[in-house]
Amino acid sequence: MIRNHSSEDVTQELSLNVSEDSYLQDSGAAMAVDLAAATHKGHVRGNNEDHYLVVRFRRTLENLYSNLNKGMLASSYDLAGYGLLVADGLGGMAAGEVASRTALTRLVELVVETPDWMLDVKEAKHLETIQQRMTDRFLMIDETIREQADRDATLSGMGTTLTVAANLGKDLVIGHIGDSRAYLLRDGTLSQLTKDHTLAQAMIEAGVAERDEPAARSMRHVLTAALGSLGPKSKPEIQRLGVRPNDQLLLCTDGLTEMVDDKTIASLLENADTADKACEDLVTVALAAGGVDNVTVVLARFGTIEED
Repeated sequence: MIRNHSSEDVTQELSLNVSEDSYLQDSGAAMAVDLAAATHKGHVRGNNEDHYLVVRFRRTLENLYSNLNKGMLASSYDLAGYGLLVADGLGGMAAGEVASRTALTRLVELVVETPDWMLDVKEAKHLETIQQRMTDRFLMIDETIREQADRDATLSGMGTTLTVAANLGKDLVIGHIGDSRAYLLRDGTLSQLTKDHTLAQAMIEAGVAERDEPAARSMRHVLTAALGSLGPKSKPEIQRLGVRPNDQLLLCTDGLTEMVDDKTIASLLENADTADKACEDLVTVALAAGGVDNVTVVLARFGTIEED
């Protein structure tokens, strides 16, 4: 059943980050990036166990004084990238909220502690290193959450999903575990980039159930992999793809995908003028459809501008 909620109801509780127009430098060309994010605890749950983060990372060098001949060096060098992160906590009471928050803060710590940031990924070996580092960081976050739960009995059994996208120029590296999702909208087609680590998905892949059968639907919330004390350690799913002009990258928790079908998600992304309007529309529709879970969305829209 569809329940309608006024825009005033949404505005009062919706945490919305207004979009930011930024640029990615890649071989002299600048790619515009429109970024936004939004979250809401929904109409049923008492707290929000979702957390998100959008960061810009960069390496900059500016020439101040030199007697080198003009033209031997550029006046400045500026390489930038973006990180988009979504985590959906699991566990009783506030434990899930702690787990998802810990996943994001620990990942930032691990990145900052890395002595050699790789922002120029023209060489394949650099991308391989970035992918391996992402795997290692997921495993270290898993260890941190488990240790935290071991120290505090009130956090026993807590865990979290984690979906991360690192954008470096025209390259995108995605790390994922759990049932939050990453989508790519390209040329009007919405593609799910990540796989749901759920018992329902395992049944579908094994051929013992169809996606819309009751048996599969009843198991769609049972995770087979996550970070934290939910079972054996699992390696994240890591992948790399290229970004094209006009692509839209969406990260979201299942509070969106359980309420809104892919066709509607694609339509909302296509029809919104800005990233922040798209995020607001996605959350609003999820709430209107019931809002039975926390819902979080993070969106990056890519475009191009002319070279200098």
